[in-house]
Amino acid sequence: MLLDRYLPRIEFDSYEDFKKNYTVKTPEDFNFAYDIVDEWAKEDKEKKALVWCDDNGGEVTLTFEEIRKLSNKAANYFRSIGLKKGSVALLILRQRWEYWVIVTALMKLGVIFIPATLQLTKKDIAYRANAAGVEMIICIDDDYVVEQVEAALPEMDKIKKIGLVNGNRDGWFNFHDEIKDFSDEFNRPDDDQKTYSKDIMQIYFTSGTTGMPKMVCHNYLHPLGHIVTAKYWHMVQDGKLHMTNSDSGWAKFGWGKIYGQWICGAVIFAYDAEKFTASNMLAMIEKYKITTFCVPPTIYRFMLQEDVKKYDLSSVEHWTTAGEPLSAEVVNKWEELTGHKIASGFGQTEGTVLLADFQWFDPKPGALGKPSPIYNLQLRNAEGKECENGEEREICIADVDTNPPVGLFVGYYKNPEQTKEALGSGVYNLKDVAWRDNYGYYWFVGRHDDVIKCSGYRIGPFEVESALKLHPESAITAAPDPIRGQVVKATIVLAKGYEPSPELIKELQNHVKKTTAPYKYPRIVEFVNELPKTIGGKIKRAEIRSEDAKKHTEN
Repeated sequence: MLLDRYLPRIEFDSYEDFKKNYTVKTPEDFNFAYDIVDEWAKEDKEKKALVWCDDNGGEVTLTFEEIRKLSNKAANYFRSIGLKKGSVALLILRQRWEYWVIVTALMKLGVIFIPATLQLTKKDIAYRANAAGVEMIICIDDDYVVEQVEAALPEMDKIKKIGLVNGNRDGWFNFHDEIKDFSDEFNRPDDDQKTYSKDIMQIYFTSGTTGMPKMVCHNYLHPLGHIVTAKYWHMVQDGKLHMTNSDSGWAKFGWGKIYGQWICGAVIFAYDAEKFTASNMLAMIEKYKITTFCVPPTIYRFMLQEDVKKYDLSSVEHWTTAGEPLSAEVVNKWEELTGHKIASGFGQTEGTVLLADFQWFDPKPGALGKPSPIYNLQLRNAEGKECENGEEREICIADVDTNPPVGLFVGYYKNPEQTKEALGSGVYNLKDVAWRDNYGYYWFVGRHDDVIKCSGYRIGPFEVESALKLHPESAITAAPDPIRGQVVKATIVLAKGYEPSPELIKELQNHVKKTTAPYKYPRIVEFVNELPKTIGGKIKRAEIRSEDAKKHTEN
């Protein structure tokens, strides 16, 4: 067991006990690759780390010992091509099993890695490479991805090598071919290449709806911040399979597919699907006997459109969700079908789980849960004053200067001005609006800019979206109105079996009136095939508002 090396106390009697007494030991030279991956290999050479499969019959199972050896080979190869502590690598690997080997190798070298999604364009790749000083790119062998990288190459300043993990192409190195002849031993550096806890380990590019993406920096302590995520929210178990569905380019991958889970000794299950289908996911849960499970609310809604009862999901002991609040309708239906509640979690790319339904209290459908013990979470108004229960205000993390939370980002890469703006006051403002009830649960309202002001009312999009969750996806935004200033608009992707019609619009409007306060109903309803989204999968409400503003001006 490695957990007791970092937690002075593991078990707690109540949420209050957990909140008050949870602490993490933070060694000054902690490195996840050496101190977790290699240590598990040392303790038990047969201990499973990863079970991977895809839609084409591929299946790979790796022990920690196998990952140790493969990552050592990779580290020796990367060193041979000039990568060293402080170098930067960009990874576009979906959920290929090589991802876990490669990032372990990069950590051993002190190379900063940037996970990225398959949806990046030539412009996106060039921007990331030049902004961060990327020296190596490793990708899956995908026609679109390869095309975008090759198109961006002339515009990238520092690239030394580009490689593939599952294919051969001119000008690209083959990862497996290159590492095979290198030694599977790699000594932990004790010279100027040694890593320390406060060194930068990885960078996430935020998927903002306006402006160029920011480079969010996490140091080598970040994985320790995810112990709460895995142990106390996902409730993973040593030696049992945990499944989080996420592309490796998203921060959600770090939440659910590597750090906290491996610290706790769980086995990561990775289903590398080329395209999501709810029926295939349900089949995988049944086939591999998953024990703990986490997906965004949208996936639960898609799964509920299938005949859930025909799948044996009895192996799953704990269901969780994050990404957006989950409506009561979905929660109640899932409990009816499986006998289990869904525990919500909430956070940002900049941190670990901030709010969650922990084991000591029942989830409230629609609520985000209660604060993680890592963070001094507060609701503050524009003047920085803490707010009372029931008041809608912005979520803030206090004391980030005097008591930096383990797992919180440490700044924006090569941008001290942005870092000072975000963290310099000692309070990090998430710019997410919520309110707290008298029992300590937090309820999401929306991004600060997403709150709708109609006829003197403040309307958060989530409550209205929740009333429309019969359909897989919807976005509630403000649309201009000459009388009310703004009105509520619903942009909806219809569920299977529904067709757009005036009658359906009326039906949806009446449903919202009955489910929420009547003034919150959408006066405008638009049906679309898909919603505009950021690379990270977040709905671009700002883009919808912008298009509606143009239409309003033209009219």
